[in-house]
Formats: sequence, structure tokens, C-alpha cells
Amino acid sequence: MGDSTENSCPNLIRSNQSNHRVELIQPAVNGTLNVLRSCIKVPSIKRVVLTSSIAAVFSNRNAKSSDVVIDESWYSDPTFCKEIETLAEEAARKFAEQYGIDLVVMNPGLVIGPCLQPTLNVSFTIFLDFITKGECSCSIEGGCVLVDIRDVADAHVLAFENASAEGRYCLVAKTMTFFETSNILRDLYPSLDLVKRLGDNQPTLKCFQVSKEKAKSLGINFIPMDQSFKDTVEVLKEKTCLFDDHMMSSTLC
Repeated sequence: MGDSTENSCPNLIRSNQSNHRVELIQPAVNGTLNVLRSCIKVPSIKRVVLTSSIAAVFSNRNAKSSDVVIDESWYSDPTFCKEIETLAEEAARKFAEQYGIDLVVMNPGLVIGPCLQPTLNVSFTIFLDFITKGECSCSIEGGCVLVDIRDVADAHVLAFENASAEGRYCLVAKTMTFFETSNILRDLYPSLDLVKRLGDNQPTLKCFQVSKEKAKSLGINFIPMDQSFKDTVEVLKEKTCLFDDHMMSSTLC
């Protein structure tokens, strides 16, 4: 990104999420730092909002039982997993401290809800795999951390508008087990009966939680998951053959 991009914008959102892990660690870190280097050349930029990931928060060896509440004070261990998200955010934070940049970091979970792009991104592909295969590649300790794209967008705007915004913000509307997720989907769309394919022991499984306190202090009122699920499935219906007879018989039975 050239310096001229930042010149006309008093605030800047930088997204560092990447689909590839090990192959893009250094480019992800360097790309984030290059944007910040450009920012310090433009006095009119007052704040930078970095889109990181909840993966930079919880990926470590700490126990994550059902009585654990994860918050912004948690940091992932890059030697454990999730190197890209963790190292890019860490590099940005150290650079911001060194050069006096007002940096606010957003750490969203798996982003679902309505989408504008014509094709499915990684989040939607993960959600589709859950519906059609009963699998979730982003599962943590038996569940998924979820947030609606509209809440993520609102959080970024509020971080610009609220002068007191600072530090990191975990953006997770809810942490849900596969059983809880499939129950909501089954109620909304009875043909998507996932419960029997996820195991009889699922009702007893409990997940850790992610604190919403700081996000709510920013002004976020998280959209209920049943609404997010419905809007996500409607997107998948439009962009895939999710409810075609062939797909239903071959993947959901």
C-alpha cells in the first residue's frame, strides 16, 4: 500500500488476516508494519484500527474448561499455533509503542452473517463444512467462537468515533458447542438435522467463554446467534446448492 492511500484518510483500518499460515508469516508481519510506517509519515492520521483475530488471544497451552473466561489480557503463544495472527499483532503493537501510534486492535472470532462478496470466503466455507459434513476446522476445545460481520463492522467504526477506545477488543458474540449450534440450525431449518451426526455425548459438552464486557463498553450490542445463523444460511442457499435435493441426500443423511 502506498503512502498516498493514507494521505486522504484521518483514520485507517488495517486487516492482517490471512488464509495461509506458515508460508505467509513474514509477509503478513512485514505488510502490517509497512502500513504503519506509512502512517507515521502522515500527521493527519490520528488512529489506526488493526483487524487481528481471536486466534491471537486464546491459542496457548492454558486450560480452557467451561469455567474459564477469556478476555483481552490473554495472548496466544506463537510456538503453540496461530503464528500469523499472533506475530503480526505483536509486531504492530511493538511498532505502535515505539513510534507513538494510537493503535486499537479488534480480535473477532469466526465471522458469519450476510456478506457482500460474490464468492464464499474462508469463514463461510468453514460454516458450510459444518452444515454439510458436521466438521469445523476452527473448533477450539469442542466449540466455535462466533460473531456477526455487522457487529465487527460497527466495532471498527465505534473505535474511530470513541476517543477513549484503547487496546484490544475481543469480538465474540458467543462460544457454542457443536450441539448448541446444530440445535439452532435444526430449529431454523429442520432439513439440516446435524444432531445425530455429532454424537450422543454432545449435550454434556461445555465450552469456555469469551468476555464481552470491553466490547459492550465500546457500544456493541451483539446480534443474537439465531439471527446470524439464519442470515448466513440464506447466503449459502443463494451462493451454493445447499438445499438442492442431490446435496441434501449426499451430505446430510
